[in-house]
Amino acid sequence: MENNETKVGFIARYAKIATVIAVIFGSSSGILGSLTAAPSMAIGFWRLTVALPFFLVPALLNSQKREQLRNIEKKDYLWCFIAGAFLFGHFFTWFNAVKLTNIASAAVLAALHPLVVLLITIFVYKKKVGFKSIGAIIVALIGGVIIVGVDYSTFAGGSLDGNVLAFLAGTFMGLYFAVGDSVRKRVPGDLYVLLVFASCWVCFSIGVVVTDTQILGYTVMDYVYIVIMAFICQIGAHAVFNMCIGHVSSLYVSTWEAGEPVFSTLLAVVFLAQIPKSYEIIGCVIVVCALLYYNRQESKHE
Repeated sequence: MENNETKVGFIARYAKIATVIAVIFGSSSGILGSLTAAPSMAIGFWRLTVALPFFLVPALLNSQKREQLRNIEKKDYLWCFIAGAFLFGHFFTWFNAVKLTNIASAAVLAALHPLVVLLITIFVYKKKVGFKSIGAIIVALIGGVIIVGVDYSTFAGGSLDGNVLAFLAGTFMGLYFAVGDSVRKRVPGDLYVLLVFASCWVCFSIGVVVTDTQILGYTVMDYVYIVIMAFICQIGAHAVFNMCIGHVSSLYVSTWEAGEPVFSTLLAVVFLAQIPKSYEIIGCVIVVCALLYYNRQESKHE
């Protein structure tokens, strides 16, 4: 089917800028999540419950969108469901990892998703990636390690189960991004987001039942923070990521998402008045320089 995105919108024209903005929005997840007492399964369920109608209702009310939904091939429906399951897997393993191991080691292991996307890009999609771009990605990841201040003792002091879950969180995130590289060529961005979010919502709904997680009875402010997360993190970050993948590679999105520790550090300064330590500043500078260099290398191949 023809991807109905011939009209150049904001995302298509400014996909790279939109990606960076989405990373900034996603960086607020940790701060907002720490403000609510609700467990991760309940947060995920309500985030998707709030965000999903913003893509479901327009698709149902628009006859052209309904026709496009009917014309999507079964294999693409399957891949959209798989992408949503990967997103759920990322959320589930990440939130459980930080409860079992120290946050520093979990953050580093979960941030390895660009390497997963890089391997899939080269060996599955058979796309060429320049050595300079690969080097920039690795340097950006090293900068992220410096920001969270980890060393061998940090990993040794953490729980093995927690570290494994954090690694799986990064793997799921990489797979989630990589699927979009193929499917977004055939499925319009808004419908892809709808199907992925719907799949993720189904997974969370099943998870809530299986784990007997309470979804009601929290404080008003807990729900306020969850709604804010739905708009800023779910729609402003993940929905935009998936829309951008139709115009830039999943590797590009994943690499810039690895810069989240930089923006998290800056947001902590603004909202929590946490002054970064010298090694955090050095790490931030390394990440930013590496990402800008990566962006320059990718621009040369456009």
